Amino acid sequence: MSIILVFLLVIAGFAGWWLSHQRLMTKPWLEQGLAGDFVGLDRSALPTAKIGLGIFLAVVGCLFALFTSAYFMRMAVSDWQPLPLPRLLWLNTGVLVLSSVALQCTSVAARRGEIDTVRLGLATAGLTALAFLVGQFMAWRQLTADGYFLASNPANSFFYLITGMHGLHVLGGLVGLGRTTTSAWTGARPERLRLGVELCAMYWHFLLFVWLAIFALLAGWAATFIDICRQLLA
Repeated sequence: MSIILVFLLVIAGFAGWWLSHQRLMTKPWLEQGLAGDFVGLDRSALPTAKIGLGIFLAVVGCLFALFTSAYFMRMAVSDWQPLPLPRLLWLNTGVLVLSSVALQCTSVAARRGEIDTVRLGLATAGLTALAFLVGQFMAWRQLTADGYFLASNPANSFFYLITGMHGLHVLGGLVGLGRTTTSAWTGARPERLRLGVELCAMYWHFLLFVWLAIFALLAGWAATFIDICRQLLA
């Protein structure tokens, strides 16, 4: 239960930081400037799509929190035999970081109206995300070749379940990224393209955060951190 609470607190902190950057508490009647400057402010301050995506990410965060809690409870049983972490996961992590950074740069370029940079950033993010998925599949094949099959041990099952679930969310994100990339090449309205890029960046940053938590969990660092926290609170 404590694992879930810690994870949810982190998610709540991330959501609070994001909302603080969405002009949620803006008072347009106190703003200085021409009246035309505030046309459509309420619609652009916090688009419905961002609210919907935020709710979806909160649900996904709770799902991975439950997986994490189940992981910790199951590893306490005597038949738990942790499998070795493939070195390829380090490379995959770096690739996913690069994908997230590319989308952040793309988001900045979209605000500036630099369409060529937006197209390049979207292509880079898509290719690196595909490379991440290919790398994950290769890590799976490496483990199965070494005899670490899905049903051989509970630790193996959790590894394939958690990494597979994360991979499915990356694959789903590629669908949205593909639509945004198509909009960038077909001359979509700048406002719509900017929103699409921002949504993709928001989703990718969340997936990166979840993957870093998963990586720490599978490497055993999360268990060490929790033990230290328990000793400090004892």
